[in-house]
Amino acid sequence: MKIFAIGDLHLSVNNPKPMDIFGEKWEGYVEKIFSDWQLKVKKEDLVLIPGDFSWAMKLEDAKPDFMLLKNLPGKKILIRGNHDYWWNSISTVRKELPQNFYAIQNDALKFENIIICGTRGWTVPEPNTSLSDEDQKILNREIIRLELTLQSAKKMQTNGEKIICMMHFPPLNFKRIPNKFTELFKKYEVSTVVFGHLHGYKKVELHFKLEGVNYYLVSCDMVENKLINIEV
Repeated sequence: MKIFAIGDLHLSVNNPKPMDIFGEKWEGYVEKIFSDWQLKVKKEDLVLIPGDFSWAMKLEDAKPDFMLLKNLPGKKILIRGNHDYWWNSISTVRKELPQNFYAIQNDALKFENIIICGTRGWTVPEPNTSLSDEDQKILNREIIRLELTLQSAKKMQTNGEKIICMMHFPPLNFKRIPNKFTELFKKYEVSTVVFGHLHGYKKVELHFKLEGVNYYLVSCDMVENKLINIEV
């Protein structure tokens, strides 16, 4: 079983929203992703999708986007991004997902010797900046949610299984200053963190290691619309 990841697919079958207005990397990007996916992924593999899956506003309107990926190989595991407005209660989402789609929300799933957990996260302030009261409130709530998902993962860890945590927002600022998120990764012995959300940056490291934890940025335009092999 191999593990791949790609985020921020921004699919829009029902209400087409052209992404190429954001630059040439978005031209024909869905076809590029699918082509690479079919070359790399086998039935038993995992594909992590850390948020911003669909532009749909309602779950019913997101269904064609799921059907678009339905016949691609692998088990698709999603968390919610800041643009996934279609995402209702987790029980409703899970009920409507096609076969081989899995949704995580502050809990965890085990596949062989790998445990996948995750939460959306929120903006982490840069040095010498501060968040608004509302943003700080959301950030504090997301820290609690991260601990909930990690606690769930830890309970499943019975034989040294590796823990991979998905977040939509980057869990670090650009200076990589340790914070409450990174403290929790260390506390619960997370092996790897996969995240997205960032777009258009030219000088951002896509894979790095900090305090023993591997970090992967996998926004599709940042990774040339190719699935990234996640090492644990």
